[in-house]
Amino acid sequence: MVKRRLLAGLILGLVLAGPLLANPPTTAIIGTPPQPGWSLLSTQQKIFLAPLADDWDQMENIRRKKWLGIAERFPQMSAEDQQRVQQRMREWASLSPEKRAKIRDSYKEFRQLPREKRQAVRQKWESFSNLSDDEKQRIRQGGKLTKTVAPSDEAPAISPATGRSTTTITETGKHAAPTSTEIAKP
Repeated sequence: MVKRRLLAGLILGLVLAGPLLANPPTTAIIGTPPQPGWSLLSTQQKIFLAPLADDWDQMENIRRKKWLGIAERFPQMSAEDQQRVQQRMREWASLSPEKRAKIRDSYKEFRQLPREKRQAVRQKWESFSNLSDDEKQRIRQGGKLTKTVAPSDEAPAISPATGRSTTTITETGKHAAPTSTEIAKP
């Protein structure tokens, strides 16, 4: 009698636990569902995504989904934003897969920085973006140039042309007066 009750309890437990065993909780990341291949895109999507045409069918689903989301918002963007997005897309498409992976890794590292350090990087990028094309090219080639950065605790020099505050720091880290190119920058 005891064995029958024990056996019945065990069977009842297995029956009740069956659904739990069939669908165990998972911590696995659910993949992005398949996204359409290039041939299945609408004409409007193909026009917008044209710089990515060669890479589209080899692209991961999550990347396709991201680009399709941008393509969906594209008609509502201003003409300036549309031009900017397409230019960046062309630049991205021209990069090698290794360079793209390196950029993605750098971005992941950037996102993990403390908020203050991310802000400092943004300020340095903004300063770099405000340089002339010649100055940017010299920096890229490793030339020694003074760099425009956000001021620390000292009073900033104000550029009359832009109204932006700038402070230059030489390669040794010493503050210097704004250069004539900084003052004349639009």
